[in-house]
Amino acid sequence: MLLTRIKGPRDLDRLSQEELNQLAAEIRSFLVDAVSKTGGHLGPNLGVVELTIALHRVFDSPKDKVLFDTGHQAYVHKLLTGRQDFGNLRSKGGLSGYPSRAESDHDVIENSHASTVLGWADGIAKANEVLGREDHHVAAVIGDGALTGGMAWEALNNIAAAKDRPLVIVVNDNERSYGPTIGGLANHLATLRTTDGYERFLARGKDLLERTPVVGRPLYETLHGAKKGLKDFIAPQGMFEDLGLKYIGPIDGHDIEALESALQRAKRFSGPVIVHCLTQKGRGYEPAVQDEADRFHAVGVIHPDTGLPVSTDAASWTSVFADEMVKLGKERKDIVAITAAMLQPVGLKKFADAYPDRIFDVGIAEQHGATSAAGLATGGAHPVFAVYATFLNRAFDQVLMDVALHKCGVTFVLDRAGVTGTDGASHNGMWDMSILQVVPGLRLAAPRDAEQLRAQLNEAVLVKDAPTVVRFSKGVVGPAVPAVGRIGGMDVLRTPAPEVTHPDVLLVSVGALAPMCLEIADLLDKQGISCTVVDPRWVKPVDEALAPLADQHRVVVTVEDNSRAGGVGSAVAQALRDAGVDVPLRDFGIPQRFLDHASRKEVMAEIGLTAPDIARQVTGLVAKLDGRYDNEPAAAVD
Repeated sequence: MLLTRIKGPRDLDRLSQEELNQLAAEIRSFLVDAVSKTGGHLGPNLGVVELTIALHRVFDSPKDKVLFDTGHQAYVHKLLTGRQDFGNLRSKGGLSGYPSRAESDHDVIENSHASTVLGWADGIAKANEVLGREDHHVAAVIGDGALTGGMAWEALNNIAAAKDRPLVIVVNDNERSYGPTIGGLANHLATLRTTDGYERFLARGKDLLERTPVVGRPLYETLHGAKKGLKDFIAPQGMFEDLGLKYIGPIDGHDIEALESALQRAKRFSGPVIVHCLTQKGRGYEPAVQDEADRFHAVGVIHPDTGLPVSTDAASWTSVFADEMVKLGKERKDIVAITAAMLQPVGLKKFADAYPDRIFDVGIAEQHGATSAAGLATGGAHPVFAVYATFLNRAFDQVLMDVALHKCGVTFVLDRAGVTGTDGASHNGMWDMSILQVVPGLRLAAPRDAEQLRAQLNEAVLVKDAPTVVRFSKGVVGPAVPAVGRIGGMDVLRTPAPEVTHPDVLLVSVGALAPMCLEIADLLDKQGISCTVVDPRWVKPVDEALAPLADQHRVVVTVEDNSRAGGVGSAVAQALRDAGVDVPLRDFGIPQRFLDHASRKEVMAEIGLTAPDIARQVTGLVAKLDGRYDNEPAAAVD
């Protein structure tokens, strides 16, 4: 196999065009076989095989910087830079599903949030200029979906201003982000795709010119790099050139020779150039090509021959939300939904099918989505903006200054909240409950099970004068956790034995960690430590009944799937101080560090967010209150 002989990008230099095409086929076969076993981003990588080969043939990485926006299409890049052990892809100790500086000098951007690559490229190109590195080049690959993000256009505005600063922008145009790309830019790119006269014109003459001695190839190169006059006659790419950016394309993104030719011309140019490549997401794997939803953007473990899942999971948090949204849409005509280019992943596809006139896909533009939601609310609708928890970070200013300041009734639904695991540091939803604590008037719900998700979503959309947030975890929703009572707005999940008049521990359970908190209470009970477990349901604002309840206990413990810094534990501590309740509090949550990719269970164990770990520490805390010291430990907790 050719692939096993590729230890680094320069090994590509000695391959013929025929061998390069063979290598592309081997890579596709490898990806289907490997990713079907581990899960991961299959469709995007199948679409960029030839493009990645051409990039590494033309540019000399790592001296030249080859940058990938989002990074979910970097598997081919990993293979060509010496990383071909995909056996533990996205698992602890294995390859990351995104570029990783710890893995290779060829990886630059680890952040897997979209639309950032052009800002990175602009900065690196400026550094090359300032430091006099004339032999260093920058090539930034960005999908047409990521170009819907405002950050990309802010960067383009700056890049275009420096007409003599070399920078190659490769637009990987597959008409999709997760699903089909939407909006004005998508329409413009569609025009460029369908107006292919320029490339047809070149193709017809290419064979003849290349057979012409001496001048044939140079003349073809000249025509292929022709200036705006000829190209505008054939293809309306003026939008890019009006920005001051030279434009090459559209190029067949699966023709290695054509790609290399275009990239070489762009590399030689002394200013910013856009190379527009047309690719097919999922190319070469029929199940992916036939998947209209997202072309196998991300898959779990599948049968490689059929593309079907190996196992069918139980109901997920996302599916519970999806069904409840359809129900709400039927009951209330003012309910509308917003997605940032992730209709299917966030569970809004069913709503879109049922109410196509009440769904708005804003593209990869969370900031715009939040402000547009404020406008919708002001106009009399109640928008539900469903977004991954980690991506709401990008719209904080709009949540604060557009939605909250104007007292707009907007509901944000945060999917993948807390530790998500296999997608690594940038996808853990571990900041939302900290960031949102500072937003005046905002109300935040953390459902513990499917029943509470449905109930709290219904409560959220009733609020007309403030933003509401409902956040839930990734994956399968756990079993129902029934309440045994209610204090204020809080559900009581467990009470001490009736004869206990002054319980030891008040355990505040946040969201989906309720089963763990009940397990902690069981472990504490075995140590003779009495415990009350409550679920606040709405963690912001802190329920007024919590402080008086805490005052009846010896110690308060909070457990949350969120950063400890500024999270629910911090809010509860402040509420106790404000109420004059002087009870020791211990908060458990995610430490302030970026977490490496691994399964959720492995990550939780690594950071000590497990029932035995927490029970052991709480037992020690109670022991200190009883007058015992560190050299007289309490009994061990199994």
